[in-house]
Amino acid sequence: MPKLGEYLQIKEAAECLGVCRDTLRNWEATGKIVVHRHPVNNYRLYRIADLDGLIHQTASSATGPQHKPR
Repeated sequence: MPKLGEYLQIKEAAECLGVCRDTLRNWEATGKIVVHRHPVNNYRLYRIADLDGLIHQTASSATGPQHKPR
């Protein structure tokens, strides 16, 4: 059983990523991020490791391949 300390609720995850909660819901619907559900109250939970991976992926794609000027 995973530890709940390894997860953030939607408000905390949105603050961590600097986006609004609706953005996270949209990313869930499009499959950009995996959402888990709390076993008791069914709240959305986001694994901290998944959020870190998303941040890393976004940072890598933002820098993109470096082109040398001609």
